[in-house]
Amino acid sequence: MQLGEKHRVCISVPEFETTPDQVKNAISNAIAEAEKDLARLASQPLDKLTFDNTVRALDDIGWRAGQVASRAVLLKETSPNPEVRKAATEAVKQFQEWAVGLDYREDVYRVIKAYADSNPKLEGEDAKLLKETLRDYRRAGLHLPKPQRDEIEALRKELAKLCTEFDQNINNAQCTLVFSRAELEGLPEDFLNLPEIKVGPDQYAIKVNVSWQYLTVMETARNEQTRKRVLIAQHSLAKEENTPILERILALRDTIAKKLGYPTWADYQLEIKMARTAERAIQFEKDLIAALEEKFKAELAEMQKLKATETGNPAAKIELWDWRYYANMLKKQRFNIDAEALKVYFPMQATLNGLFTIYEKIFHVKFVQVDPPYKWVDDLQLWAVLDAPTGAPLGLFYLDLYPREGKYNHFAVFDLISGKLLPDGRYHRPVAAMICNFPPPQPDRPSLLKHSDVETIFHEFGHIMHHILTRAKYSRFAGTSVPRDFVEAPSQMLEHWVWDKKVLDSFAAHYTDPSQKIPTHILEQLRHAKYATEATRYRRQLAFGMMDLMLHTTISETNKHQTIPLANKILSEVFLPVPENTALPAYFGHLTGYDAGYYSYAWADVIATDMATKFEESPEGFFDTKLGWQLRTEIYEPGDSRDVNISIIRFLGRPYRLEPFLKKIGALKPDKNTNSK
Repeated sequence: MQLGEKHRVCISVPEFETTPDQVKNAISNAIAEAEKDLARLASQPLDKLTFDNTVRALDDIGWRAGQVASRAVLLKETSPNPEVRKAATEAVKQFQEWAVGLDYREDVYRVIKAYADSNPKLEGEDAKLLKETLRDYRRAGLHLPKPQRDEIEALRKELAKLCTEFDQNINNAQCTLVFSRAELEGLPEDFLNLPEIKVGPDQYAIKVNVSWQYLTVMETARNEQTRKRVLIAQHSLAKEENTPILERILALRDTIAKKLGYPTWADYQLEIKMARTAERAIQFEKDLIAALEEKFKAELAEMQKLKATETGNPAAKIELWDWRYYANMLKKQRFNIDAEALKVYFPMQATLNGLFTIYEKIFHVKFVQVDPPYKWVDDLQLWAVLDAPTGAPLGLFYLDLYPREGKYNHFAVFDLISGKLLPDGRYHRPVAAMICNFPPPQPDRPSLLKHSDVETIFHEFGHIMHHILTRAKYSRFAGTSVPRDFVEAPSQMLEHWVWDKKVLDSFAAHYTDPSQKIPTHILEQLRHAKYATEATRYRRQLAFGMMDLMLHTTISETNKHQTIPLANKILSEVFLPVPENTALPAYFGHLTGYDAGYYSYAWADVIATDMATKFEESPEGFFDTKLGWQLRTEIYEPGDSRDVNISIIRFLGRPYRLEPFLKKIGALKPDKNTNSK
């Protein structure tokens, strides 16, 4: 299906493979076509080389083949058919192995380098594309003797396969624990009465691998042993399968980095990010850990008092399985906030409609629902995004909102087709999919969201907008293809919208009586409640970030069996003691997709919080359409077509600062000056 020809743009609705054989054949054909194109590129006379038939052509080839691979990735994560998921997993492995080999095509490299050696006069995105293409070849080891290149290529192919296997083991990991009603005291009645939860006269099944079920238990179960049992089970998911795989992954990464001349895998990964070096990222983590120390201890002390009172044990300690429960209790007791009770104000469809209306204003767009030609699940939605001033199509996105067996178990946006300027001058607009696991609707009520879920949906939809609004010429720079430690910032910034009363009043209302809005004092209490335990939540994030960085600067072939002990030690030191014999890293999917990059969430949040201050300080607040246009054109549209520091400065009018972030979470002392990083 093609749309938007009169605007010199086109949109293709992806044609998804529906059987294992179709998945297998699609990848094989995509690779075969790409190989033909690469052979043509490599066989050109060296005296006839141009930017278009070398560097741009290489981006074109990757873009076309990447669309097939992106469909396979999405099918791997979402298909209800286990055979299709299995075939897609194998297809992704096949593609990744081929993609690694692409970096080692000496015939292609010879042509690209010959063109570069001609010293072409390039500017802007064209110059950036050539520079970074050459950088990729260097990072792949093309400057090394062939035996060393061949060895690195083989190691990278093995690494790609292991990472896919690691991810699939996480998706397939399941654990159901059965409790009596007494053991689940404190859980909401509507939760306990769900047909998938109540499985017998006094039997309640909790799937610890399903996020919303896990979190409901951890936040509301009064029985400490129940919380402990659920947490240990969740922290042991995929332990047996993935621990040896993770050890091999870390050892391989270290070996590859050293063979390429980098001290560690973290240094290799961070070279192309804002942080640049492992040392700088680690120092950033340490600085934030220290900045939060006082507030973190104070929050734990408050929770300890609650536990001491509830258990009658003055010496009771806050354990890892306690913090969510007592943070929730603190919100209820001190601020009279019940996260479960607030769900009545956030029915899914009304929340989506409100989000669409707000984003239409801010980003000057219009959303139109269309009928998807293919649905991998019955309640799948497909939406078109139009440019409000011109009516030009900007892109398409899918919404897959609810959990099911075998599906990706968290929240993420998947790129299906990247934006790209085509050789004929038309712009191919992007397509993306937002994959979520919100509480599903029930026979007697719609899906109801916690306020934290609303934050999540505003955040994830920010990634959709980042994909859709792109105007980068090349797929390499389009949408969210920015440095990993910036990619979350545009989405994290949009979380601030759901804390504004005017924003919430535009859509939040009791699902049985739309005239009932969230009272102002409740929102204020909710805000105070959030930040009452924010240092605790953030120390957990920083524990993950530090664990990730230390694994990727410390673990090698010689000490790979120390992976889990080292990870647990860091998690225990930065946050709370980890139960013995658990292995959360084996279930921590970010170690493949965000390896040496989990610090990015905090790094980006610093930038996001500062950018949000522009709206907070505006007389029109979060509905400032002029600022929204500036946000669209300076942050979302450029993608990585220019240095993101330039984009940030153009939006803020200055470099970003750390102070707004520390102030937001209550960690900034009035007499302390804090400089930007």
